[in-house]
Amino acid sequence: MKELTITAVLNVYKFEELTEADRTLLQAAMDATKRSYAPYSKFSVGAAARLNNEVIVTGTNQENAAYPSGLCAERTTLFYANSQYPDQAVATLAVAARTERDFLDAPIPPCGACRQVILETEKRFNQPMRILLYGKEEVYEVKSIRDLLPLSFDGSEME
Repeated sequence: MKELTITAVLNVYKFEELTEADRTLLQAAMDATKRSYAPYSKFSVGAAARLNNEVIVTGTNQENAAYPSGLCAERTTLFYANSQYPDQAVATLAVAARTERDFLDAPIPPCGACRQVILETEKRFNQPMRILLYGKEEVYEVKSIRDLLPLSFDGSEME
């Protein structure tokens, strides 16, 4: 037997340390949380994607009483971006989450289904997608979803 160690490298910033462009994108994700439809969990998530052409699109989580018929903010945003701008890769995806009281202190990562959709989007455009995860205390920067989804299944095994 041998042991395989998998590591992920994330950069951790204070919001003020980010570039103006990154702060603007995160603010768009934070603003999007106000449009979330989360009557059951009261947990609002917003996402904002900056495309290669500099267009910013946003999305929110959408809940449904017939769980799991809702959709996460990350997938809402990416599906909208891919359907409206099918020739534009997502350069950076920003995600923010809050409760009814306030934004979370620490960043939350995308769920497994969202990670898989982000991976597929990276593969579709043959370009890594930078991800910014907002928390009031710190912001995580991820260079590619592969850092959050090691040993990923991207369909290349079927080719």
